[in-house]
Amino acid sequence: MQILSILLAAAISAGTIIYGYKSMKKGKKGSIKKAILTTVSAFSLVMLGAIISTITGGNAFAETVTEVAASTGISMGEGFKYLAAALSTGLATIGTGLAVGSVGSSAVGAVSEDASILGKTLIFVGMAEGIAIYGMIISILILFV
Repeated sequence: MQILSILLAAAISAGTIIYGYKSMKKGKKGSIKKAILTTVSAFSLVMLGAIISTITGGNAFAETVTEVAASTGISMGEGFKYLAAALSTGLATIGTGLAVGSVGSSAVGAVSEDASILGKTLIFVGMAEGIAIYGMIISILILFV
């Protein structure tokens, strides 16, 4: 039953992808069709992974926690520590990219109108860069304290 539902979902997603591709190729403009194509493409990749996992027995890439802990000497708490450090740095860096993108483009526009405010605009860009430094400091604190 599970395999039948997965195959049905895969067939529906493949049909939607083909329909979306043909309608986009004909030159029809529409953001809804592009959104549907993107969503169904991602769904079909997930379904493909589910199919492969089901065919191979469901545990093709899985190891138990005890096997990993025995082979590497790292407990689950250590893994969460590294995950937290990576998330704090990664999310802070994404926030920095968004902030510098908006502040930097505004700064360039302001400097093009009045060149005397260059120093003031650099301060705002530097403040946006500080977000990444804060994320890195939190990661260091998570890892070494």
